[in-house]
Amino acid sequence: MQHRKSESLVEGLCFGEGPRWRNGRLWFSDMYGYKIFSVDLAGEIETITEVPKQPSGLGWLPNGDLLFVSMLDRRIMRLGPDGTKVHSDLSELIEHPCNDMIVDAVGNAYVGNYGFDLDLVMKGEGRPQETHLVCVTPEGDAFKVGDPLLFPNGMVITPDGGTLIVAETFGARLTAFDLSASGELTNGRIWASLEGIHPDGITLDADGAIWIASPRAKSVFRIAEGGQVLEAIELEQDCFACMLGGEDGKTLFMLTAGTFDGRESKERKTGRVEVVAVDVPKAGLP
Repeated sequence: MQHRKSESLVEGLCFGEGPRWRNGRLWFSDMYGYKIFSVDLAGEIETITEVPKQPSGLGWLPNGDLLFVSMLDRRIMRLGPDGTKVHSDLSELIEHPCNDMIVDAVGNAYVGNYGFDLDLVMKGEGRPQETHLVCVTPEGDAFKVGDPLLFPNGMVITPDGGTLIVAETFGARLTAFDLSASGELTNGRIWASLEGIHPDGITLDADGAIWIASPRAKSVFRIAEGGQVLEAIELEQDCFACMLGGEDGKTLFMLTAGTFDGRESKERKTGRVEVVAVDVPKAGLP
């Protein structure tokens, strides 16, 4: 395997999440910094908006309005020319924080959520519980979709728009669904079982492989359908999210941090956006 060395594009973040490549810039959330940023390949960073209840997943409606997850109040917010508004309130559907999100070509947003009290589970005082993705229509209507999942996290949609693949962090697997125009997810099946890899953010390439950010591994992995590891890139810090982009689609952006703890993240500000050139370009959504 080729050895690749990453470089820092942005430093001094609290905790980066939800990266998306759009219009020549990487957009991302600083979850514990309560802001959404964009940055170009020269490292020029711009603040997009502040999110007091913690931002995470990002996406866009067909008209260009930005959708973003407000984690702690379980809302999907919409930022357009007339400012920020509540797009959909998911608090009646789910009990625990929302996390990542993907928006399809017609504007349906698919939103993950913890499904349990993560702090208690990390302390060994609880057990992970399954939950469902939530589909939010362009009009803001929301309903649960697909099969139960263990901590649904990063997602991709294939170039034909027909398949959604989601990372189950606590399930150590990638799960695929057939995607309908109405937003329903059917025919759930395991796309890849990942022994020893707990997937967080993911991004799809033109060969059909998926790059996976795996917390606690200090690496990102390129995985083929079925689970074969095609490549691994070692990092100094844990990586929680990744995204292919750049002008040719061959820049892999990796959001890393020295800690997941909220208090430590705010104090230490170890969060980075790191970049490395890869061989196969981006494909599909986002």
